[in-house]
Amino acid sequence: MSRFLFGARLAMRAMGLCAALSLTACVVAPPPEPQPEQTIDGIPVSQIVPGYERIEDNGYVLPAVPAGYLAGVNRRAVVPYRGTVAPGSIEVDPYAKFLYWVQADGTAVRYPIAVGREGRGISGSFSIARKAEWPGWTPTANMLRREPEVYGPFRNGIPGGLASPLGARALYLYRGSRDTYYRIHGTNDLSSIGSSGSAGCIRLFNQDAIDLYNRIPDGTRVVIRSREDSVRIEGPLMATRGVQLPPFYSGEGQRPPVPQAMVPDEYYGNPAAQAGVSYIPDETDIYGVDGAPLAAASPTGVEMISTSYAPAQG
Repeated sequence: MSRFLFGARLAMRAMGLCAALSLTACVVAPPPEPQPEQTIDGIPVSQIVPGYERIEDNGYVLPAVPAGYLAGVNRRAVVPYRGTVAPGSIEVDPYAKFLYWVQADGTAVRYPIAVGREGRGISGSFSIARKAEWPGWTPTANMLRREPEVYGPFRNGIPGGLASPLGARALYLYRGSRDTYYRIHGTNDLSSIGSSGSAGCIRLFNQDAIDLYNRIPDGTRVVIRSREDSVRIEGPLMATRGVQLPPFYSGEGQRPPVPQAMVPDEYYGNPAAQAGVSYIPDETDIYGVDGAPLAAASPTGVEMISTSYAPAQG
């Protein structure tokens, strides 16, 4: 009996130990405190759009482009090409605010652009006779004569760098051996892409300007699409994309995105879907179609972005 009692006592002790271990295993440790998401240039990493990341280039730093400026069709994309220019050429649509680098497989790399006053007068075809990294800028005689109060302070030019209104890259358009003074170039003014500006030629996000620069050779042909072709190919909604923006001085920070430029992807390449569709202003708008400021409200979730850029005149 004593052996039996001794064994029973051992069994009971073992059962008690198992029960204690089971209770210990049931105690759930508190979850770790959530860590704030890493940001780059003030943008959460999960919200940085591929292709528009922070770039360090030739000693300069280009901040990542916030996603609010890249909504809808307002970003780089490979799309079916529905124009008529030959592969290896560039077609610029100054009405729908797109630039196409045409490929041999029936596609094109589509870049969103801004079109300045000089760009709105452009037509015909050109060739790229010169390419430049971080180009300097000097206002033309016409600019100085037309708006001396705007361009006078820059009559001696601005050297290449973050302060240059030509941005990170420039493509110089020629007819034969003659410089037309039209340029395809980067810009400091994020809000202008997808809209029209008060000055300058054909502008791209700096990240897109670098991407395009790296793709095309000297001598590339550039064709400007007509308004009629823009309406026929892109559709009436797309061909009137954006607004006419007032001058931009980035010392006060980037302006918020322009909602009228952010046409949803569902309308791209689908003129039939655009029939009877027009942009309806709402409380998120910051400018009317004529560029006149509306109520001083920023689109939800978009804040003014501080930058070290100098005034953007290009």
